[in-house]
Amino acid sequence: MEHSKAYQEALDQFVLLWGEMASAWGINKTMSQIHALLYAESEPLDTDSIMATLSISRGNANMNLRRLMDWELIHKKTFPGDRKDYFTAETDVWKIVSTIIRERQQREIAPIRNNLEKCISTLEAGGLEDEESKEFKVRIENYMEFLEMFERFTDALLPYINKKNLGFLKQLVKLVEVKESLTGKKSKND
Repeated sequence: MEHSKAYQEALDQFVLLWGEMASAWGINKTMSQIHALLYAESEPLDTDSIMATLSISRGNANMNLRRLMDWELIHKKTFPGDRKDYFTAETDVWKIVSTIIRERQQREIAPIRNNLEKCISTLEAGGLEDEESKEFKVRIENYMEFLEMFERFTDALLPYINKKNLGFLKQLVKLVEVKESLTGKKSKND
């Protein structure tokens, strides 16, 4: 499909921006660029088109397309009489962000908690006889408590992260902002 010059320039900028942004989130740059390309395109693309547009190998394309499908950020389409697989992106930005948050939580937070539990086991295996070990255990437990609360908060909030709840989310943010401004004024006056 032939695009206008302005469309192609904006598409190139968007793909680069999405790749850089996703890298900052700890997501594979190629994976995010494929998603950005599919998100921007109104028509499904096949693997060859994706490879040509992003100058990537078939193996790299296939691996990242599989991950994107696992994350449910893209969908495979087939057309009668055509043996190629085509791909489209999830276009609901609310679902995209929720998915990325959920995936990062599972990939990053859960393993940290598991490793912190191992640290506590190591300390406990040593008998916790000295004050330094006891204090260190408490500090690790405090960190684990925070991570658990973060996971619970995320799990509780993610189902509400969607456009349908935009009014509710805006009110929630406004409530937090008002509380922050009141708390900030109190501490300045004290």
